[in-house]
Formats: sequence, structure tokens, C-alpha cells
Amino acid sequence: MKTPYRFNYFLLSLLFVFVFQASPAFGLEPIFSNFLGQAIRGYDPVAYFKERKATEGEKQFVYEWKGATWYFASQQNREDFIQSPEKYAPQYGGYCAWAVSQGYTASIDPEAWHIHENKLYLNYSKGVQRTWSQDIPGNIQKGNKNWPTLLADNS
Repeated sequence: MKTPYRFNYFLLSLLFVFVFQASPAFGLEPIFSNFLGQAIRGYDPVAYFKERKATEGEKQFVYEWKGATWYFASQQNREDFIQSPEKYAPQYGGYCAWAVSQGYTASIDPEAWHIHENKLYLNYSKGVQRTWSQDIPGNIQKGNKNWPTLLADNS
């Protein structure tokens, strides 16, 4: 009898964490991170610019910035980010650019990315990215308008 009780307690505890973690009362984090606190799910933001590909970061090259842990593929990429985080960090705090253009936030797939006018944009999936790519300038304009409101509404 103790096992089901403990199991139910565990499930209720998990439910509590997920419900209240997603609650607007806690506010929107300015940087999207996974449950481990990894920005871009542990991918290197600098590599998108230098390597022109999504590259997973390494545990020995990390940096804490704006409440998230950023991972890098090399010490040089880490140093470049530290010198100019705004240059390399994804737009809209790393939330899905399409979602922000539509007035909400969503998680991302680090493989669904695009650099436009030297700014990194991430999307929920490659399918969503295809939709977003149909009008990149228009979606960026809408996203830029929506982003401050999304942050303010959830702070």
C-alpha cells in the first residue's frame, strides 16, 4: 500500500511544479531555458554566426547571463559571447520568433534557426520556421512590437 501512496504523492508534486512553473504569476523569464536552465537547450549561440550551423555546447564552456546558463563549443566562443552577449543572443529571449510575432511564447528547436540582419531567430520547429520565413521582415516587425508587451504582461 505504501508504494501507490508514494507514487501518487510524487505525481502530485510533479503536477504542482509544472502548473505553477508555467503560471503567469511567476512571470515570463526574459530568456527561454529548458528545465535544466540551459539557454537554447545547450546549443552555442556564437556558433550560429561563426560556423553557420547549430552546434551543441560543452559543459566546460558555460556562462551565466540573464538567469540562464549558456553553453559554448569552445573557450573562444564563450569569450566572444561574454564580450558582446547582445550580439549573439537570440532575439525575443530565445523564444520562438513565430510565436512572438503572433503574440505568445513557445519553446524552440535549436535546429530551426535563421540569421537575419545579423540577428539570430529561433523557431519551435522547422515546420513553424517555414511559415515564419514566408514574411521574415513582417514577422520581425510584429515580434518587435509584441515582445515588450509579452514581457510586461508576465512580469
